[in-house]
This record gives sequence, structure tokens and C-alpha cells, in this order.
Amino acid sequence: MARYSGPSCRLCRREGEKLYLKGIKCQMEKCAVNQRAYAPGQHGAMQQRRKASNYGLQLREKQKAKRIYGVLERQFRRYFKIADRSKEVTGVRLLQFLEMRLDNIAYSLCLAASRAQGRQLVRHGFVYVNGRKVTIPSYQVKVGDEIQVRTSDEGLKRIKEILEQVQDRGVPSWLKLTADDLSGGVLRMPMREDIQQPIQEALIVELYSK
Repeated sequence: MARYSGPSCRLCRREGEKLYLKGIKCQMEKCAVNQRAYAPGQHGAMQQRRKASNYGLQLREKQKAKRIYGVLERQFRRYFKIADRSKEVTGVRLLQFLEMRLDNIAYSLCLAASRAQGRQLVRHGFVYVNGRKVTIPSYQVKVGDEIQVRTSDEGLKRIKEILEQVQDRGVPSWLKLTADDLSGGVLRMPMREDIQQPIQEALIVELYSK
């Protein structure tokens, strides 16, 4: 699956807020959003002065969601189509698809400092679901699934260091974590109030419904 490989800070600056794409580095004073709080590019500073149209607001919300979860357009649209066909609220179901991705679960369990790092853990074969190695970051984890990280002693030591650094972030109530053996699981589906990302999913539904 393709992925964005450009500078992460550029994406945060384009959305005008921190998306925490680089994990711990985003909390430092040298964060690009703190240094240059305007859109990237030659005319970035000028764009901040323009009033966005309804379409512009909807587009920015969609782009923000894609960038937070590290998903490109084709896959994001597929999530929306499935969510739209479900009997549940389309916007909430869309966010649930994004939250239940394996790379996001690894991040939410504090096993990675960022979703990109969670994706790397999965791609390198360090994450096991119900005892089976899964190397697909977009793998949809189900309620009751058990997740565990298996790697070398040096790798486990590094992940535990990350866990200590990001422990203030906390583990969502719909997940469980056993820090001793770096394992966890999904207790239930996340509800809308459990998803703390600054996303207005109604705008995304309006955009795709046109």
C-alpha cells in the first residue's frame, strides 16, 4: 500500500494545527507549527487571510483525517463507502474503521510514539494478533483480539522506553494494555466520545455526499 513519504511537519502546517505525526518531537519547542504558524509554500502566509468556502472547510477536514491516520485517498474513500452502506451513523462508523486499524491500535496502546512508528512495527513483523504475525498496517482489528509485540531483547527495551515517554498520553478505555509483556487487546468498539481526534466527521460526510 502506498504511503506519504514527504516531510510530516509540512502537513501539520497546512492544516494549521498539530497532528502529532512525529510523536514526541511534536511536543518540543522546535516544532514547525510553533516556529511557522502558516501554510507551507511561497504564498502560505497569504492563504491564512482568506476566508474558506464551505467546500474548502469540508476538504480541509477530510485532508486532516487522512493525514492524522496516514491514509491516502483511495483507501479513505473505500472506508467511507463501507461506512455509508452500514446501518450505523456514517461519520462515526468511518472513524471506527480508522481507529481499528492495526497501526493505530499499536499507537493507541502506547507501543509506538506515532502512528507512523506503529505502521513500521507492523510492517517489520513485530506485531502479532491472536498469536499470528500480521504485517498489514490497515488490518482491521476486531473486538476480543489480543495484540502482542514480539522482537529482540534490544527491541523490547526500546519499546518499553517509548512506553515510559508517552505514558502520560494514556490508553483509551476501550483497549487494555499489559506493559510487562507488551501485550494488549480490544475490549469493545470505540464510541464517538472515545475518539479524541479533532475531526468534524459531519463535514467529511457532506463532502462525499455531493
